[in-house]
Amino acid sequence: MEPSRIINGFEHIAYNKEIYEPEEMNTRSEEFYRFMDLRRTVRDISDRPVPREVMENLIMTASTAPSGAHKQPWTFCLVSDPQLKSQIRSAAEKEEYESYNHRMSEEWIQDLKALGTNHEKPFLETAPWLIIVFKKVYDIDGEGNRKTNYYVNESVGIACGILLTAIHHAGLVALTHTPSPMNFLFKLLARPENERPFLLIPVGYPDDEVYVPNISRKPMGEIGVFY
Repeated sequence: MEPSRIINGFEHIAYNKEIYEPEEMNTRSEEFYRFMDLRRTVRDISDRPVPREVMENLIMTASTAPSGAHKQPWTFCLVSDPQLKSQIRSAAEKEEYESYNHRMSEEWIQDLKALGTNHEKPFLETAPWLIIVFKKVYDIDGEGNRKTNYYVNESVGIACGILLTAIHHAGLVALTHTPSPMNFLFKLLARPENERPFLLIPVGYPDDEVYVPNISRKPMGEIGVFY
């Protein structure tokens, strides 16, 4: 195989992917499913420190996600400063209180009861790290001109999925927090005008005692259709 080729004026390098026989593929895929099936959303997060190097590895893993035209329209803000975490919690709880008491439908409130959630979010302060994911609705070049990004929500959503997988693989826990509206994150972190808050993910070790809802995931027959 040639080491590289020029296609449409751009260099394309040779790509070699290790492949497996069907039996090994089945074993590997089943083992990974069993491992990932242990992943749970955890709200009881310890304040035990997590090294910055680990967080950098997690973010770089998330950045391997595919994106529209390879624009990589994401920014991952990592917050460990206690004062800033406190400000984020205060602002998030204000919005969550309004949501639980005035914005959410009765059906939504009932659906959340099994999860045991409310407007109080102590994990926003106890977790050693908060990852705030911003989507870049457009890019800005060196001359201040707008550059189009494509499939932004899809691209950032895929990156967040890979990020959650990497967090689980590292032996840590997380939850996906989406206070609505999230404009306070844009202001508190002083992000540029082309970014919008997408997801808030507290990350850390599980606390000494952790309880999660006794729920199950939909079986294959309800989520997959073969043609």
